[in-house]
Amino acid sequence: MDRRNFILASSGYALSALGLPDMESISRRTTTVSSGAVRVGRGEVAAVRHMVKALGDSASELGGGHARHLAVRYLTQDVAPWLEGRFTEATGRELFAATSQLVHLAGWMAQDEGDTPELRGLAQGYYSHSFRLAAEAGDAELSATALRGLAVQCVDLGYRAEAVQLGEACVEYGRHLDNPRAVAYYEATLANAAAQDDDRHMATKHLATSETAIGRPAAEGGDSWAAHYSPGRWAHESGMILSRLGDLDAAEEHLHLALDIHGLDRRRTRAIVLADLGGVRLRQGDVDGAMATWRDFLDCADGIRSVKVRAALRDMHVRLRRYSGVPEAQELRERAARVTD
Repeated sequence: MDRRNFILASSGYALSALGLPDMESISRRTTTVSSGAVRVGRGEVAAVRHMVKALGDSASELGGGHARHLAVRYLTQDVAPWLEGRFTEATGRELFAATSQLVHLAGWMAQDEGDTPELRGLAQGYYSHSFRLAAEAGDAELSATALRGLAVQCVDLGYRAEAVQLGEACVEYGRHLDNPRAVAYYEATLANAAAQDDDRHMATKHLATSETAIGRPAAEGGDSWAAHYSPGRWAHESGMILSRLGDLDAAEEHLHLALDIHGLDRRRTRAIVLADLGGVRLRQGDVDGAMATWRDFLDCADGIRSVKVRAALRDMHVRLRRYSGVPEAQELRERAARVTD
């Protein structure tokens, strides 16, 4: 399947996720399960949550290309039989919610691992299944987070109308959550999709809403990724939205906030922000600032297996060609080539 046909097929499949959930499935399972099914309790739920955190921490630090097979193996060999097991309705909802997180993580890992149709398709299938599990569990925050994954993928693929539609659905699911960071997460998602769609009014409106939300105190607890959307991550995403809107000074300010004020706790994330900041500085005409930032980016990038980091390396390598007579630029290009080998 070529890239264009993949985009057409994948965008339709992404939107079909909105009609997937069977809201009565958990209740039905508690009354129709076979007598030989394995018994599942809170211990199994806790185990899934622990594995999501352990695998997620590794992937966030080193990229989605690390340990995806472990997440998939755990999902198919350990967790899948539990979903068909014997449990109370309350435990079933917790199990489905925890599994939604694990499935979402597998999708994110696949998306971050590479830019092939196969990996894109895997990611999309996992995100859609994560949405179904979350909706069946009655968890609005996890449902919105899964829709966000689909929206971001549509943005990356350039399918702008679908990205906006999924972003709007994501915001709608999260509208009544008592979690400011989650609200900021989803509003920024829609702002990003709108900016990609050249809708400045919508992008500015939802970016402002996300800024108001991220400025409020964080909610207690929370297990989904949305609950851990930090001010630093918000500043990075907002900076890139502002860059797309052409406000490079504000973009640089937000990326500076992400790196030096709020801080970023993952090496992969810091590498991507440094790469983005270097690009913004180059667009502003600050060649020395761009090269200094890209030097820090290369220090962070070594050993990370992430499609975003690889794309940033290629982008930097190409942009530095115009400065072939500058020794520092040539040195950076050579270092970038070694990192990608």
